[in-house]
Amino acid sequence: MGSHPNPLPTPVTSAGADGLAALLARPGKAVVALDFDGTLADIVPDPEQARAHPGAVPALVALAPHVASVAVITGRPAEVAVRYGGFAGVPGLEHLVVLGHYGAERWDAVSSAVHAPPPHPGVAAARAELPGLLERFDAWQGTWTEDKGRAVAVHTRRAADPQGAFDALRAPLADLADRHGLMLEPGRLVLELRPPGMDKGVALAEYVRETGAETVVYGGDDLGDLPAFATVDTLRAKGHPGLLLCSGTGEVPELAEKADLVLPGPAALIGFLASVAARL
Repeated sequence: MGSHPNPLPTPVTSAGADGLAALLARPGKAVVALDFDGTLADIVPDPEQARAHPGAVPALVALAPHVASVAVITGRPAEVAVRYGGFAGVPGLEHLVVLGHYGAERWDAVSSAVHAPPPHPGVAAARAELPGLLERFDAWQGTWTEDKGRAVAVHTRRAADPQGAFDALRAPLADLADRHGLMLEPGRLVLELRPPGMDKGVALAEYVRETGAETVVYGGDDLGDLPAFATVDTLRAKGHPGLLLCSGTGEVPELAEKADLVLPGPAALIGFLASVAARL
């Protein structure tokens, strides 16, 4: 195996240390699940310009043959995450699965087809009302609406006062979501309206059950990843080793404080995965 000049960072919790040890000892029994934006791809002002970090695909290719499965769990449509990630047709990623729209859609590399149920009618209704609602607020200028098909998101990152716009729009968007049977999911300067019952925790739990994995690694960067963190905690309570990775430098303290290992952004998280792969 040779020596490893770069030691792996040590998880700050004993549960995380157990999860990392289980991953290294029995990788074939482990699922590695990862968010896309902010985790495998740097956060950029325009979400349509987001692309996987250059090291992401090589790291996943190095890791995938050793583990039971690698899954990308994202709020984006599955097909968009596959395109922006550069995941299609990559030798070594034949068993990659992308769970898009928080698990409502599924793409797998074997068939390269997307499977999805019909969209929730409330999304189209809310989307139609959004322009009129936003124009009633001075803060809306510079905001950008992203149509995700099964969800719709309002980004305030490019507004003159990004946090002010986020705060001003949160209550009216929550009301809009409520009227159409949707839920409002806040994130890093983004407010997303989407159907209930779609979250990364549910998607991760179902995927772990399907694969029969013993150990679960999950990496994310935002509030939408908290349900997946909670799923790993639930599995750990049932005797499944788990490792929680947070990508970032504390931008989302609610996530960072629950993580076993905080890695300063996508480059560091991908470097960690590559280091794990090198040891396997």
